[in-house]
Amino acid sequence: MAQDQRDEQLFAADLTRVEPLEPRPSAGRSKTFRNYDQHRQFLVPPSLDDWLAAEHPARFISDTVERALDLSAIYDSYEVAAGAPPFEPKMMLKLLLYGYSIGVTSSREIERRCNDDVAFRWLAANETPDYRSIARFRRRHLSATRELFRQVLNLCGRAGLVKLGRVALDGTKIRASASRHKAMSYDHMGRRADELAREVDAILAEAEAIDLAEDAEFGEDRRGDEVPPEIATKEGRIKAILAAKAAIEAEAKDKAAAEARAKAESAGEDAEEIANAGDKVASTVVVSPKAQRNFTDPDARIMKTADGSFHYCYNAQAVVDEANQVIIATHITQSATDIRELVPMMEEIAVGLAGTEINEMPRLLLADAGYFSKDNLEATKDNEIDVLIATGRIKHHERVPETPRGRIRADATSRERMARRLRTRKGRADYARRKAIVEPVFGQMKTRQHAGAFRLRSFELVQEEWLLHALCHNLRKLANANMAVMVT
Repeated sequence: MAQDQRDEQLFAADLTRVEPLEPRPSAGRSKTFRNYDQHRQFLVPPSLDDWLAAEHPARFISDTVERALDLSAIYDSYEVAAGAPPFEPKMMLKLLLYGYSIGVTSSREIERRCNDDVAFRWLAANETPDYRSIARFRRRHLSATRELFRQVLNLCGRAGLVKLGRVALDGTKIRASASRHKAMSYDHMGRRADELAREVDAILAEAEAIDLAEDAEFGEDRRGDEVPPEIATKEGRIKAILAAKAAIEAEAKDKAAAEARAKAESAGEDAEEIANAGDKVASTVVVSPKAQRNFTDPDARIMKTADGSFHYCYNAQAVVDEANQVIIATHITQSATDIRELVPMMEEIAVGLAGTEINEMPRLLLADAGYFSKDNLEATKDNEIDVLIATGRIKHHERVPETPRGRIRADATSRERMARRLRTRKGRADYARRKAIVEPVFGQMKTRQHAGAFRLRSFELVQEEWLLHALCHNLRKLANANMAVMVT
């Protein structure tokens, strides 16, 4: 290998001494070529602004940050900051928004692009922030993402991109930044913790025997508080395992207690009996031996992805407007199923639109069978948003006509009423739009923005990162609309 490297260096040195070959003259050649000189000097300093096309998306990102977004929350956080002057927040935000909008989410890759990519160099004004500064800025200001998302949604509303006629709700699994090999089941945690404890005891006993022997031979000249590296490592692993084990136990107790309280409440029990029901179940709950926890990202959960495999993921929810596929509400959950997300997402719609100039609620919300339950239908009965949810396969005892006509039976259940509505001409026409509204958005985000996997870890941080992806998706919709207006 060393000989090959020396040969390459000698070959490169020889090339520097070789005179460039001039093209051979040809009797019939009359074509003149443009001058080509890689070492040409500029008489006037070049302008980066001249190197970027006028319609480049980076210009739209820059103009939006400069003119349309209120960044006071970000700037206010620097009022009490000490140390050297930081990079300009507008510049760092532009780099993040443009990077995420084109699928460059790695802070190291953004740093490289600031050297190699004209658009990134233009946004950074020829500065090159290191990847640590970029990562720290992203982590520090993720809390401002929700307000920025609301501002961009407001811009989409002003541009006429949000109509709030039909909207569609769906969820998609986003891979967590966690390996399946860095996880352990509850049953194995107990055994492994005991094994590590025995190993630590054996190492300590051996160290004590060595100390006694050395004291007898050399005298007592050791402090006695040195901790061998292998002990510190194993004790750290024991601590992590016990913490994960306690988290699994606490989660199982909370879940069982919540279910018991809900059951007691539905049975009409009073407040004291409802609380006692939860406490009683929590004290007797048995944790499943197969319950797992990941040590890289303990908040991630095993979920089945679209390809049929199982990975540590988060369930990303989004409500999308039909007119231009703008995301109007979004949320992250640790649950692999969607059934409990309908009501929270309808609340997210109200909260998200409340801070904008869009003064109306969607007319109709479409959702697939994963959101159907009797409780969901009851919870949304009096909501100002009409809901159309697929009921799944109709059972034999349920009476739903294939071509509904006339009045609905007085004794029809809520499931039968929804199934009947879905079989009407209008119901079929409305629900047929669900897939075309929301599913392309997930495809665009995962393909264009590389949003199929999170960079950050922990439930709180991935919540904000998903909002950042949704914000960039809406920015791309806004930019495309502006480009279309310029073309026409």
